[in-house]
Order: sequence, then structure tokens, then C-alpha cells
Amino acid sequence: MKKILLIEDIENAKNKTLHCVFNEKIEEIDCVTPIKAELEVKSLGEFIQIKGHVSGIVNLECDLCLGKFNHNLDFNIDEIYSKGSLLKGYENSDKEYEIKEGQFITDLNGEKEIDIYDLLYQSVILSFPNKKVCGINCKGKEYLSQENNSDPRLEVFKNIQINPKK
Repeated sequence: MKKILLIEDIENAKNKTLHCVFNEKIEEIDCVTPIKAELEVKSLGEFIQIKGHVSGIVNLECDLCLGKFNHNLDFNIDEIYSKGSLLKGYENSDKEYEIKEGQFITDLNGEKEIDIYDLLYQSVILSFPNKKVCGINCKGKEYLSQENNSDPRLEVFKNIQINPKK
């Protein structure tokens, strides 16, 4: 499902600013509640800035015990898009350029629209913790070592016989 913002609509809006509300589940993510985002989309000449807040609840899988747990989303978005090509004239250059904090800009390569659904999907995925743990008291390995709690995907390995080379 796409939620598209046309660059032309942003340029023609009062003060070149649009307010966008997103309140639905993202299909590729196990959402418990709809993802809510209130975004301000503003034209800054050659750039488009999208700022706002995202909230909701998603299901994640614990890295220790493989159990499902709810994770609260509560973060801000601040993205910059370039309307034209940022690399114009630099494609064949041998120079290297260092990108510093706050300089990451998405190049639209002349596209006339921004997919808000895709922006939110990427932002939500990137907001997940590096180590997904269901709680401070997760039993992890103890839970997995109990036979009745084994992962059914690993059943295929129970009957493997390894014959040592002679």
C-alpha cells in the first residue's frame, strides 16, 4: 500500500508546507496497533524536509528466548530529500566525500513524489533495538534448553546421524 505525496502539491501548498497524518498498520511489520505518524512536509527550495512523530506498538521476537513481545514505538522523524540529483557533476569524479552527522539526504533523482508508507516502514525498522530482548528477566537459554519449548523449525536436526571419517 502506498501513500504518495506529490512534490507539486507541496510546492503549491500555503507556505509550501503540508501536514500529513498516517494511521494504519504497515503490512510487512507485525503491528499490534496502527502506526500513527503526524508529519510536516515542507519545501526548502531544492530540498523537501519531513519532520514529525511516530508512535504505535509492534510485536518483536526476543533474541534470547524467541518469544514474542510488544515493543512501543515513540520516536521522531527528520528526513531531507533532494529534488534534483545531488551527485550531478560528481558521478565520474575521483574525489571522496565524507558524510557528517546531519548530512544524510535522500536523492529523489528527479522523481515527482515521495512514498510516505516506505519512509515510515524504513523508519520503524531502523528504530528497533539492536538487541531485541523481551525483558530484563528473560530466561533465554534456560527456556530454549527445555525440550517442550524447542523451536519447531529445528526438529529436522534431531535425527541427523554424523558418521566420523575412518
